[in-house]
Amino acid sequence: MNQPTAASLFCDRVPRRDFLRVGVAGLFGMNLAVPGLLRQQALAANVPLPLPAKSDMSFIYVFLKGGMSTIDTFDLKPDAPDNIRGEFQPMNTNVPGIQICNHLTKISRQMDKFSLIRSFTHRNANHDEADHYMLTGYHPVAGFKGGLKPNNQQPSFGSAIAQKLGPRGSVPPYVALPTMHPSGGAAYLGPSAVPFVIEADPSSPGFSVPDLAPPILLDPTRLAARREILAQVDRFQKSAETRANTGANQMSAFSQRAIDLMTSPEAKRAFDIQDESEKLRDEYGRNTLGQSCLMARRLVEAGVRCVTVEHSNWDTHDRNFSAMKDQLMPKFDLAIAALFRDLADRGLLQRTLVVVTGEFGRTPQINANAGRDHWSRCFTVALGGGGIRGGRVFGASDRWAQDPADHPCSPEDLAATTYHLLGINPQDELHTPEGRPVALVNNGRVIRELL
Repeated sequence: MNQPTAASLFCDRVPRRDFLRVGVAGLFGMNLAVPGLLRQQALAANVPLPLPAKSDMSFIYVFLKGGMSTIDTFDLKPDAPDNIRGEFQPMNTNVPGIQICNHLTKISRQMDKFSLIRSFTHRNANHDEADHYMLTGYHPVAGFKGGLKPNNQQPSFGSAIAQKLGPRGSVPPYVALPTMHPSGGAAYLGPSAVPFVIEADPSSPGFSVPDLAPPILLDPTRLAARREILAQVDRFQKSAETRANTGANQMSAFSQRAIDLMTSPEAKRAFDIQDESEKLRDEYGRNTLGQSCLMARRLVEAGVRCVTVEHSNWDTHDRNFSAMKDQLMPKFDLAIAALFRDLADRGLLQRTLVVVTGEFGRTPQINANAGRDHWSRCFTVALGGGGIRGGRVFGASDRWAQDPADHPCSPEDLAATTYHLLGINPQDELHTPEGRPVALVNNGRVIRELL
Protein backbone atom coordinates (compact mmCIF):
# COMPACT_ATOMS: atom_id res chain seq x y z
CA MET A 1 0.00 0.00 0.00
CA ASN A 2 1.12 3.55 -0.61
CA GLN A 3 2.63 5.51 2.23
CA PRO A 4 0.91 8.77 3.26
CA THR A 5 2.24 12.04 1.92
CA ALA A 6 4.22 14.05 4.48
CA ALA A 7 4.20 17.81 4.87
CA SER A 8 6.82 19.71 2.93
CA LEU A 9 10.25 19.45 4.52
CA PHE A 10 12.77 22.21 5.21
CA CYS A 11 16.02 20.26 5.09
CA ASP A 12 19.65 21.30 5.04
CA ARG A 13 21.01 20.24 1.64
CA VAL A 14 24.72 21.00 2.08
CA PRO A 15 26.90 17.90 2.67
CA ARG A 16 29.03 18.08 5.81
CA ARG A 17 31.43 16.02 7.78
CA ASP A 18 30.18 14.52 11.02
CA PHE A 19 32.29 13.23 13.87
CA LEU A 20 30.20 10.20 14.77
CA ARG A 21 31.91 9.07 17.90
CA VAL A 22 34.53 10.12 20.43
CA GLY A 23 36.80 7.93 22.49
CA VAL A 24 39.60 8.81 24.81
CA ALA A 25 42.28 6.20 24.24
CA GLY A 26 42.86 7.17 20.61
CA LEU A 27 43.50 10.77 21.60
CA PHE A 28 46.62 9.73 23.46
CA GLY A 29 47.80 7.37 20.80
CA MET A 30 45.43 5.02 22.56
CA ASN A 31 -10.08 18.70 38.42
CA LEU A 32 -9.00 22.09 37.16
CA ALA A 33 -7.57 24.63 39.50
CA VAL A 34 -6.54 28.09 38.27
CA PRO A 35 -3.26 26.87 36.72
CA GLY A 36 -5.19 24.15 34.92
CA LEU A 37 -7.72 26.63 33.59
CA LEU A 38 -4.94 28.88 32.35
CA ARG A 39 -3.30 25.93 30.64
CA GLN A 40 -6.56 24.99 28.93
CA GLN A 41 -7.08 28.58 27.83
CA ALA A 42 -3.57 28.71 26.39
CA LEU A 43 -4.17 25.44 24.57
CA ALA A 44 -7.44 26.70 23.11
CA ALA A 45 -5.79 29.93 22.00
CA ASN A 46 -2.72 28.13 20.62
CA VAL A 47 -0.53 30.25 22.89
CA PRO A 48 2.97 28.85 23.50
CA LEU A 49 3.23 27.15 26.88
CA PRO A 50 6.00 28.21 29.27
CA LEU A 51 9.18 26.23 28.77
CA PRO A 52 10.47 24.08 31.64
CA ALA A 53 13.75 25.07 33.27
CA LYS A 54 16.56 23.98 30.94
CA SER A 55 18.91 22.92 33.72
CA ASP A 56 16.44 20.47 35.25
CA MET A 57 15.58 18.12 32.40
CA SER A 58 17.11 14.99 30.89
CA PHE A 59 16.11 12.67 28.04
CA ILE A 60 16.35 8.89 27.66
CA TYR A 61 15.62 7.61 24.16
CA VAL A 62 15.19 3.82 23.94
CA PHE A 63 15.48 3.08 20.23
CA LEU A 64 14.27 -0.39 19.20
CA LYS A 65 16.20 -0.84 16.00
CA GLY A 66 14.44 -2.90 13.36
CA GLY A 67 10.93 -1.75 14.22
CA MET A 68 8.91 -3.23 17.08
CA SER A 69 5.55 -4.77 16.23
CA THR A 70 3.28 -2.43 18.13
CA ILE A 71 0.17 -4.26 16.90
CA ASP A 72 1.45 -7.13 19.06
CA THR A 73 2.49 -5.05 22.08
CA PHE A 74 0.70 -1.73 22.64
CA ASP A 75 -2.20 -1.70 20.16
CA LEU A 76 -3.65 -5.17 19.84
CA LYS A 77 -6.65 -5.83 17.58
CA PRO A 78 -8.39 -8.87 19.14
CA ASP A 79 -11.45 -8.58 16.88
CA ALA A 80 -9.46 -8.55 13.63
CA PRO A 81 -9.29 -11.57 11.30
CA ASP A 82 -6.79 -14.33 12.05
CA ASN A 83 -4.26 -13.07 9.48
CA ILE A 84 -4.09 -9.74 11.36
CA ARG A 85 -4.91 -10.48 14.99
CA GLY A 86 -1.92 -12.66 15.78
CA GLU A 87 -1.31 -15.00 18.71
CA PHE A 88 -1.27 -12.63 21.68
CA GLN A 89 -4.12 -11.40 23.85
CA PRO A 90 -4.84 -7.97 25.38
CA MET A 91 -4.43 -7.59 29.13
CA ASN A 92 -5.63 -4.92 31.55
CA THR A 93 -3.08 -2.52 33.00
CA ASN A 94 -3.08 -0.57 36.26
CA VAL A 95 -4.93 2.19 34.39
CA PRO A 96 -8.59 1.30 33.81
CA GLY A 97 -9.48 1.14 30.13
CA ILE A 98 -5.92 0.71 28.80
CA GLN A 99 -4.89 -2.74 27.62
CA ILE A 100 -1.56 -3.99 26.28
CA CYS A 101 -0.09 -7.40 25.39
CA ASN A 102 -0.52 -10.18 27.95
CA HIS A 103 3.23 -10.89 27.78
CA LEU A 104 4.07 -7.43 29.14
CA THR A 105 2.91 -8.08 32.68
CA LYS A 106 5.50 -5.93 34.44
CA ILE A 107 5.04 -2.98 32.09
CA SER A 108 1.28 -3.25 32.61
CA ARG A 109 1.84 -2.39 36.29
CA GLN A 110 3.70 0.82 35.34
CA MET A 111 1.14 2.11 32.82
CA ASP A 112 0.27 5.03 35.10
CA LYS A 113 3.80 6.38 34.58
CA PHE A 114 3.77 6.70 30.77
CA SER A 115 1.40 7.26 27.86
CA LEU A 116 0.91 5.85 24.37
CA ILE A 117 0.54 7.61 21.03
CA ARG A 118 -1.32 5.04 18.92
CA SER A 119 -1.56 7.27 15.86
CA PHE A 120 2.10 7.81 15.06
CA THR A 121 2.84 7.87 11.34
CA HIS A 122 5.47 8.76 8.79
CA ARG A 123 6.21 8.18 5.12
CA ASN A 124 9.24 5.89 4.95
CA ALA A 125 9.37 2.15 5.63
CA ASN A 126 13.07 1.67 4.81
CA HIS A 127 15.31 1.10 7.81
CA ASP A 128 18.08 3.65 7.35
CA GLU A 129 15.91 6.51 6.15
CA ALA A 130 13.32 5.83 8.87
CA ASP A 131 16.07 5.61 11.49
CA HIS A 132 17.32 9.04 10.47
CA TYR A 133 13.78 10.42 10.54
CA MET A 134 13.04 9.11 14.04
CA LEU A 135 16.44 10.02 15.52
CA THR A 136 16.58 13.58 14.14
CA GLY A 137 13.03 14.69 13.33
CA TYR A 138 14.10 15.30 9.72
CA HIS A 139 13.42 13.03 6.78
CA PRO A 140 16.63 12.57 4.77
CA VAL A 141 16.77 14.34 1.42
CA ALA A 142 16.96 12.63 -1.95
CA GLY A 143 20.21 10.81 -2.58
CA PHE A 144 20.51 9.41 0.98
CA LYS A 145 22.41 6.12 0.65
CA GLY A 146 21.26 4.25 3.71
CA GLY A 147 23.16 1.06 3.01
CA LEU A 148 26.46 2.95 3.05
CA LYS A 149 25.93 4.15 6.62
CA PRO A 150 26.68 7.80 5.80
CA ASN A 151 27.13 10.68 8.19
CA ASN A 152 23.73 11.79 9.34
CA GLN A 153 22.41 14.77 7.41
CA GLN A 154 20.83 16.43 10.45
CA PRO A 155 21.93 16.37 14.11
CA SER A 156 20.36 13.73 16.30
CA PHE A 157 18.15 14.79 19.20
CA GLY A 158 21.01 14.14 21.62
CA SER A 159 23.48 16.25 19.66
CA ALA A 160 21.06 19.15 19.30
CA ILE A 161 20.35 19.01 23.04
CA ALA A 162 24.08 18.93 23.81
CA GLN A 163 24.70 21.91 21.54
CA LYS A 164 21.83 23.94 22.98
CA LEU A 165 22.31 23.13 26.65
CA GLY A 166 25.93 22.05 27.08
CA PRO A 167 27.27 19.78 29.83
CA ARG A 168 26.27 19.69 33.49
CA GLY A 169 29.41 19.26 35.53
CA SER A 170 32.10 16.87 34.34
CA VAL A 171 29.86 14.24 32.72
CA PRO A 172 29.24 14.34 28.97
CA PRO A 173 25.99 16.02 27.87
CA TYR A 174 25.16 13.17 25.45
CA VAL A 175 25.93 9.46 25.79
CA ALA A 176 25.11 6.66 23.32
CA LEU A 177 25.13 3.04 24.46
CA PRO A 178 26.00 0.29 23.99
CA THR A 179 26.98 1.75 20.61
CA MET A 180 25.85 4.60 18.38
CA HIS A 181 23.61 4.52 15.35
CA PRO A 182 25.06 6.20 12.22
CA SER A 183 22.22 8.74 12.44
CA GLY A 184 22.87 9.40 16.14
CA GLY A 185 25.71 11.85 15.63
CA ALA A 186 26.25 15.58 15.48
CA ALA A 187 26.17 16.19 11.70
CA TYR A 188 27.47 19.75 11.20
CA LEU A 189 27.38 20.81 14.88
CA GLY A 190 30.98 19.91 15.67
CA PRO A 191 32.80 18.15 18.52
CA SER A 192 30.91 19.71 21.43
CA ALA A 193 27.76 17.91 20.28
CA VAL A 194 29.31 14.50 19.53
CA PRO A 195 28.08 11.70 21.83
CA PHE A 196 30.33 9.85 24.18
CA VAL A 197 29.96 6.27 22.94
CA ILE A 198 30.46 3.45 25.44
CA GLU A 199 31.11 0.76 22.80
CA ALA A 200 30.72 -2.03 25.34
CA ASP A 201 27.91 -4.20 26.66
CA PRO A 202 26.93 -3.21 30.23
CA SER A 203 25.64 -6.75 30.83
CA SER A 204 29.05 -8.33 30.21
CA PRO A 205 30.94 -9.69 33.25
CA GLY A 206 33.58 -7.22 34.31
CA PHE A 207 32.07 -4.44 32.20
CA SER A 208 34.02 -1.19 32.27
CA VAL A 209 34.42 1.87 30.10
CA PRO A 210 38.05 1.79 28.91
CA ASP A 211 38.01 5.41 27.79
CA LEU A 212 37.63 6.57 31.40
CA ALA A 213 41.09 5.25 32.34
CA PRO A 214 44.42 6.64 31.15
CA PRO A 215 46.38 4.35 28.82
CA ILE A 216 48.69 1.94 30.65
CA LEU A 217 51.81 3.76 29.50
CA LEU A 218 50.56 7.14 30.69
CA ASP A 219 51.05 7.83 34.39
CA PRO A 220 47.86 9.47 35.74
CA THR A 221 50.04 12.02 37.59
CA ARG A 222 51.13 13.36 34.19
CA LEU A 223 47.60 14.28 33.12
CA ALA A 224 47.84 17.70 34.75
CA ALA A 225 51.01 18.38 32.79
CA ARG A 226 49.34 17.22 29.61
CA ARG A 227 46.46 19.61 30.29
CA GLU A 228 48.85 22.54 30.70
CA ILE A 229 50.72 21.64 27.49
CA LEU A 230 47.38 21.50 25.67
CA ALA A 231 46.47 24.94 27.02
CA GLN A 232 49.80 26.38 25.84
CA VAL A 233 49.32 24.93 22.36
CA ASP A 234 45.81 26.39 22.22
CA ARG A 235 47.07 29.84 23.21
CA PHE A 236 49.81 29.70 20.59
CA GLN A 237 47.37 28.55 17.94
CA LYS A 238 44.94 31.37 18.71
CA SER A 239 47.66 34.00 18.54
CA ALA A 240 49.31 32.75 15.36
CA GLU A 241 48.53 34.77 12.29
CA THR A 242 47.89 31.74 10.15
CA ARG A 243 44.98 30.12 8.49
CA ALA A 244 42.54 28.47 10.92
CA ASN A 245 42.99 24.73 11.14
CA THR A 246 39.55 23.25 11.73
CA GLY A 247 40.81 19.71 12.25
CA ALA A 248 43.28 20.81 14.93
CA ASN A 249 40.61 22.84 16.71
CA GLN A 250 38.28 19.85 16.77
CA MET A 251 41.01 17.50 18.01
CA SER A 252 41.80 20.01 20.75
CA ALA A 253 38.19 19.92 21.87
CA PHE A 254 38.21 16.12 21.91
CA SER A 255 41.46 16.09 23.89
CA GLN A 256 40.06 18.44 26.50
CA ARG A 257 36.97 16.29 26.88
CA ALA A 258 39.17 13.22 27.21
CA ILE A 259 41.22 14.70 30.05
CA ASP A 260 38.08 15.95 31.82
CA LEU A 261 36.56 12.48 31.75
CA MET A 262 39.70 10.66 32.90
CA THR A 263 40.20 13.02 35.84
CA SER A 264 36.57 13.20 36.97
CA PRO A 265 35.50 11.03 39.93
CA GLU A 266 31.87 11.92 39.15
CA ALA A 267 32.14 10.56 35.60
CA LYS A 268 33.79 7.35 36.77
CA ARG A 269 31.08 6.79 39.41
CA ALA A 270 28.33 7.40 36.86
CA PHE A 271 29.64 4.67 34.56
CA ASP A 272 30.32 2.16 37.37
CA ILE A 273 27.30 -0.10 37.00
CA GLN A 274 28.81 -2.61 39.45
CA ASP A 275 27.94 -0.11 42.17
CA GLU A 276 24.28 -1.11 41.82
CA SER A 277 22.78 -3.86 43.97
CA GLU A 278 22.47 -7.36 42.54
CA LYS A 279 18.72 -7.19 43.19
CA LEU A 280 18.25 -4.05 41.11
CA ARG A 281 20.41 -5.38 38.28
CA ASP A 282 18.27 -8.53 38.25
CA GLU A 283 15.11 -6.41 38.14
CA TYR A 284 16.30 -4.62 35.00
CA GLY A 285 17.36 -7.93 33.45
CA ARG A 286 20.85 -9.33 33.00
CA ASN A 287 20.96 -8.59 29.30
CA THR A 288 22.09 -5.77 27.03
CA LEU A 289 18.78 -3.87 27.01
CA GLY A 290 18.21 -4.18 30.74
CA GLN A 291 21.67 -3.12 31.82
CA SER A 292 21.75 -0.34 29.23
CA CYS A 293 18.52 1.07 30.69
CA LEU A 294 20.01 0.84 34.17
CA MET A 295 23.11 2.63 32.95
CA ALA A 296 20.89 5.30 31.38
CA ARG A 297 19.24 5.90 34.76
CA ARG A 298 22.64 6.21 36.43
CA LEU A 299 23.82 8.68 33.80
CA VAL A 300 20.85 11.05 33.98
CA GLU A 301 21.08 10.88 37.76
CA ALA A 302 24.70 12.03 37.42
CA GLY A 303 23.72 14.93 35.14
CA VAL A 304 23.92 13.60 31.58
CA ARG A 305 21.33 15.46 29.52
CA CYS A 306 20.58 12.80 26.88
CA VAL A 307 21.16 9.05 26.75
CA THR A 308 20.30 7.04 23.65
CA VAL A 309 19.93 3.30 24.20
CA GLU A 310 19.91 1.28 20.98
CA HIS A 311 18.60 -2.29 21.05
CA SER A 312 18.38 -4.81 18.20
CA ASN A 313 16.92 -6.82 16.52
CA TRP A 314 13.20 -6.09 16.22
CA ASP A 315 13.02 -6.75 12.46
CA THR A 316 10.68 -9.73 12.72
CA HIS A 317 9.98 -10.67 9.09
CA ASP A 318 10.12 -14.34 10.09
CA ARG A 319 8.60 -16.09 13.12
CA ASN A 320 7.41 -12.82 14.60
CA PHE A 321 5.42 -14.38 17.40
CA SER A 322 8.00 -16.85 18.67
CA ALA A 323 10.75 -14.20 18.49
CA MET A 324 8.60 -11.69 20.34
CA LYS A 325 7.41 -14.13 23.00
CA ASP A 326 10.63 -16.03 23.65
CA GLN A 327 13.38 -13.47 23.03
CA LEU A 328 12.33 -9.84 22.69
CA MET A 329 9.37 -9.18 24.98
CA PRO A 330 10.77 -10.83 28.15
CA LYS A 331 13.81 -8.51 28.06
CA PHE A 332 11.72 -5.52 27.04
CA ASP A 333 9.17 -6.13 29.80
CA LEU A 334 11.83 -6.25 32.52
CA ALA A 335 13.89 -3.30 31.30
CA ILE A 336 11.15 -0.75 30.56
CA ALA A 337 9.10 -1.56 33.66
CA ALA A 338 12.18 -1.28 35.88
CA LEU A 339 13.28 1.97 34.22
CA PHE A 340 9.97 3.75 34.86
CA ARG A 341 9.63 2.32 38.37
CA ASP A 342 13.23 3.17 39.31
CA LEU A 343 13.09 6.72 37.94
CA ALA A 344 9.82 7.35 39.80
CA ASP A 345 11.07 5.94 43.10
CA ARG A 346 14.19 8.11 42.95
CA GLY A 347 12.24 11.27 42.18
CA LEU A 348 13.80 11.48 38.71
CA LEU A 349 10.82 10.75 36.47
CA GLN A 350 9.36 14.24 36.44
CA ARG A 351 12.64 15.64 35.18
CA THR A 352 13.47 12.79 32.79
CA LEU A 353 11.59 12.38 29.52
CA VAL A 354 11.62 8.75 28.35
CA VAL A 355 10.70 7.85 24.75
CA VAL A 356 10.45 4.22 23.62
CA THR A 357 10.05 3.49 19.91
CA GLY A 358 11.46 1.84 16.84
CA GLU A 359 11.85 3.47 13.45
CA PHE A 360 8.39 2.16 12.48
CA GLY A 361 5.97 -0.65 13.31
CA ARG A 362 5.05 -3.88 11.50
CA THR A 363 2.37 -4.72 8.94
CA PRO A 364 -1.12 -5.56 10.13
CA GLN A 365 -1.10 -8.54 7.79
CA ILE A 366 0.91 -11.59 8.86
CA ASN A 367 3.12 -12.84 6.02
CA ALA A 368 3.72 -16.38 4.79
CA ASN A 369 6.66 -16.80 7.20
CA ALA A 370 4.56 -16.04 10.29
CA GLY A 371 6.22 -12.63 10.37
CA ARG A 372 5.27 -9.02 9.89
CA ASP A 373 6.98 -6.64 7.49
CA HIS A 374 7.86 -2.92 7.69
CA TRP A 375 4.97 -0.52 8.32
CA SER A 376 5.37 3.19 8.92
CA ARG A 377 1.82 4.29 8.16
CA CYS A 378 0.66 3.66 11.73
CA PHE A 379 2.44 2.51 14.89
CA THR A 380 2.66 3.28 18.61
CA VAL A 381 5.21 5.38 20.49
CA ALA A 382 5.47 5.21 24.29
CA LEU A 383 6.62 8.23 26.27
CA GLY A 384 6.54 9.28 29.88
CA GLY A 385 8.11 11.46 32.54
CA GLY A 386 9.55 14.88 31.94
CA GLY A 387 6.18 16.62 31.99
CA ILE A 388 4.17 13.93 30.13
CA ARG A 389 0.98 12.85 31.86
CA GLY A 390 1.03 9.12 32.49
CA GLY A 391 -1.78 6.65 32.00
CA ARG A 392 -3.16 8.13 28.80
CA VAL A 393 -3.68 7.06 25.20
CA PHE A 394 -3.52 9.80 22.59
CA GLY A 395 -4.78 9.15 19.10
CA ALA A 396 -6.08 5.89 17.75
CA SER A 397 -5.38 3.55 14.88
CA ASP A 398 -8.14 2.32 12.61
CA ARG A 399 -9.76 -1.09 13.12
CA TRP A 400 -6.77 -3.05 11.77
CA ALA A 401 -3.96 -0.60 12.70
CA GLN A 402 -3.33 0.28 9.07
CA ASP A 403 -3.64 4.06 9.44
CA PRO A 404 -4.36 6.62 12.15
CA ALA A 405 -8.05 6.98 12.84
CA ASP A 406 -7.51 10.40 14.42
CA HIS A 407 -4.83 12.79 15.70
CA PRO A 408 -1.89 11.61 13.56
CA CYS A 409 1.52 12.44 15.04
CA SER A 410 4.84 12.62 13.18
CA PRO A 411 8.58 12.60 13.90
CA GLU A 412 8.46 16.39 13.56
CA ASP A 413 5.88 16.49 16.37
CA LEU A 414 8.02 14.20 18.51
CA ALA A 415 10.97 16.55 17.95
CA ALA A 416 8.96 19.64 18.89
CA THR A 417 7.61 17.95 22.02
CA THR A 418 11.02 16.64 23.09
CA TYR A 419 12.76 19.99 22.74
CA HIS A 420 9.91 21.82 24.47
CA LEU A 421 10.06 19.48 27.47
CA LEU A 422 13.85 19.88 27.64
CA GLY A 423 13.34 23.64 27.93
CA ILE A 424 14.44 24.39 24.37
CA ASN A 425 12.23 26.54 22.17
CA PRO A 426 11.21 24.43 19.14
CA GLN A 427 11.30 27.64 17.09
CA ASP A 428 15.05 28.00 17.69
CA GLU A 429 17.64 27.51 14.99
CA LEU A 430 20.89 25.62 14.60
CA HIS A 431 23.73 27.01 12.51
CA THR A 432 26.05 25.37 10.02
CA PRO A 433 29.81 26.08 10.10
CA GLU A 434 29.15 28.70 7.44
CA GLY A 435 26.65 30.42 9.73
CA ARG A 436 23.58 29.44 7.76
CA PRO A 437 20.49 28.94 9.97
CA VAL A 438 18.70 25.59 9.97
CA ALA A 439 15.36 25.18 11.72
CA LEU A 440 15.68 23.09 14.88
CA VAL A 441 12.27 21.54 14.18
CA ASN A 442 10.80 21.03 10.73
CA ASN A 443 7.29 22.45 11.25
CA GLY A 444 6.34 20.02 14.03
CA ARG A 445 3.89 20.84 16.80
CA VAL A 446 4.15 20.23 20.54
CA ILE A 447 1.72 17.42 21.48
CA ARG A 448 0.07 19.52 24.17
CA GLU A 449 -2.64 16.96 24.87
CA LEU A 450 -0.11 14.80 26.73
CA LEU A 451 1.49 17.59 28.80
